[in-house]
Amino acid sequence: MNKTNPSAGAVPEVSTQKKQANLSWRNLAIGAFIQIAEVSSLGQPFEVVKTHMAANRQDSMRTAISKTYQRGGLRGFYQGLIPWAWIEAGTKGAVLLYTSSEIEAVVVSMGGNTIVGGLMGGMLGGIAQAYTTMGFCTFMKTVEVTRAKQVGAGVVPKSTYQVAYEVFQKEGIRGLNRGVSAVAIRQMTNWGSRFGIARVTEAIMKGNDKTRKLSNGERILASVIGGSLSCWNQPIEVIRVEMQSQLKSLDRPEKMNVWTCAKYIYSKNGFKGFYRGVIPRIGLSTYLTTCMVFGGDTLKAYFAKK
Repeated sequence: MNKTNPSAGAVPEVSTQKKQANLSWRNLAIGAFIQIAEVSSLGQPFEVVKTHMAANRQDSMRTAISKTYQRGGLRGFYQGLIPWAWIEAGTKGAVLLYTSSEIEAVVVSMGGNTIVGGLMGGMLGGIAQAYTTMGFCTFMKTVEVTRAKQVGAGVVPKSTYQVAYEVFQKEGIRGLNRGVSAVAIRQMTNWGSRFGIARVTEAIMKGNDKTRKLSNGERILASVIGGSLSCWNQPIEVIRVEMQSQLKSLDRPEKMNVWTCAKYIYSKNGFKGFYRGVIPRIGLSTYLTTCMVFGGDTLKAYFAKK
């Protein structure tokens, strides 16, 4: 009667599954680390200038930079960094990299290619970001940039916490998540485009040799192309900023959804209004995509070898 050695076959399979599970959960920490590093360096200055131009659509980029500097020197370019951008970056980075990696792995295991996996992973990761933490955090960051700094002689400007408390008293949780639908649309199209276009570019670079390993320069270039071309959805970003903006106008609707906000922007600034802030956003998207796609792939590969 043959006896099966329990140490043969079963243990390596369990060990492999455990290793894969550990790597999956490690993606949460990798994603959080990458995005906090990104926003603490060049990310937040791009974000502040982009948000200013989207909210103040009459200002040129030079004017936006000048006004941002007047608000607090170099520190003005990091408005909203602590705590809102750090909270948003840490949580959305973790959610994005974990979700996109899991979805991409599932798609590939089912016979799909990395292009479809990257597209689906980016889209679902972006939606998960928006409805978990980004609604409130983007609202608070936009409040920081657009709230009035001087409201009259001898009057102390409201802090972001005061603005948030007043909004919560008036509109509840829904008010603090104002614009979250626009955020979800933006993130879905953002990361679907970024990951998808980057994977398409990588596939084109490989040509007929699909097993060839790309150089770091080629992978960075693919991320740059994915980031810059993903800014086609700038109108959604302008709508999101306008819905969360604290700038007041007599003809501005009190409560707006995505559609009524789009009509308001068009009536005030025409078609060009939907592309205000697109240049700093291209800079932000290129930098962010390089960090998340190239940086994420590099760190995941490093820990997989370890």
